[in-house]
Amino acid sequence: MKNLPLHVKIVIGLVLGVIWAFISSALGWNAFTITWIDPFGVIFIRLLKFIAVPLVLFSIISGVSGLSDVSKLGRLGGKTLGAYLITTVAAVGLGLLLVNMVKPGDFVEENQRVKNRISFELWLEGEGMGLPHDGQSYLSDPKYAHLITDAQKANQLSEKDKAEVAKRMASAQKQKDVSPLQFIVDMVPENVVLSISNNGLMLQVIFFSIFFGITLVMVPEEKKKPVVDFIHSINEVFLKMVNMVMGAAPFFVFALLAGVIAKMADTPAEVFEIFLGLGSYSLTLVAGLFFLVFVFYPLIIKIFVPKISYKEFFKNISPAQFLAFSTSSSAATLPVTMECVEDNMGVSKNISSFVLPVGATVNMDGTSLYQAVAVVFLAQLHMVDLTFTQQLVIVLTATLASIGAAATPSAGLVMMIIVLQSVGLNPAWVAIIFPVDRILDMCRTVVNVTGDATVSTLIAKSEGELNKY
Repeated sequence: MKNLPLHVKIVIGLVLGVIWAFISSALGWNAFTITWIDPFGVIFIRLLKFIAVPLVLFSIISGVSGLSDVSKLGRLGGKTLGAYLITTVAAVGLGLLLVNMVKPGDFVEENQRVKNRISFELWLEGEGMGLPHDGQSYLSDPKYAHLITDAQKANQLSEKDKAEVAKRMASAQKQKDVSPLQFIVDMVPENVVLSISNNGLMLQVIFFSIFFGITLVMVPEEKKKPVVDFIHSINEVFLKMVNMVMGAAPFFVFALLAGVIAKMADTPAEVFEIFLGLGSYSLTLVAGLFFLVFVFYPLIIKIFVPKISYKEFFKNISPAQFLAFSTSSSAATLPVTMECVEDNMGVSKNISSFVLPVGATVNMDGTSLYQAVAVVFLAQLHMVDLTFTQQLVIVLTATLASIGAAATPSAGLVMMIIVLQSVGLNPAWVAIIFPVDRILDMCRTVVNVTGDATVSTLIAKSEGELNKY
């Protein structure tokens, strides 16, 4: 067991966590699992998150202060943002292509779809928005009169779902109300200590780190040397922390998975039932995410870095991928992603310390693809045909919204509300996909992290800083 690679140990932890969760559900031990096992998973995420911010802070300062030519930073920033934008648009485009070809909403029983359509029209009526854009109303058709009462009942969310939707809508409204330039304003910290203490303010930490590093370059050598040496040393300490935490990762991953599944349902049958109800949507989304991970990213790497084989690519980044699946957080996975990219792919610290933290904050390929699939699926479920223009709006809105999404579990649901509202659909529909969102969020995070690792490798290659290949 000691000689097994880390990614194999993590896989074993994942499998054992799933097995335990189903045994726990079958034997009625879920309360024990949630009380005594799940907390270790929470501890694991907290350990990784508290390491992430200082690691980003000191690694970026260390990387930027080592640049002999500060103008290189501008070129690096332009390449990074450009590459992330291209992969995000490609992900949204793939999502729209898939969902329009498969039409997962059409697999739902017809009476249920008519009921959903009536509930949509009732919502439009309540919002004073008139008829749907296609001008067809099921409310006035006597054939469906018996479904109106059922639709009204279906619109009554549970108290738990109401609270969840209200919370997500408040976050979405807050994002919508800000100025278009607020994103840039939010990058500049008012109080750097406050920024460092909050994982949600990672962009401010990146801004401060770059500014501090550039300033260090401009200070005379004899005065900056003690500061640079201190930063290099403390950066090594945090890297060592990552290694120590990852030594126990298989156990922590076991605890995480066991807790996640135990919280989903009380019996194994209920877990399967949840996924069967949204099976067409889940399969379509997972197919798109798998295509990005197993075809799109490896193909890009093969084109631009031919020496990296398909097998080697996954071997190099698999610890970060499995960890991303377990934690559902790009921010929590960041320390391990940096380690994989530097030690296994051979990307220099100058590149990884800049490209990866930016990616964990603004690059959400998996989340963007999810926006496209989920929004069109919900429209199909309610018998609403989105026009080509509306689908272009989805591309634009999902791309822009992904920049502001926090690198934390289920942040995509807030983005989803923004995208639904952008094409005139009911934002409360997010409640329909709540039951499967947690597991699918784990898959989306794998895509986000793989995209970050791919872009950092490409940028390193273009800058001549891919040391291993």
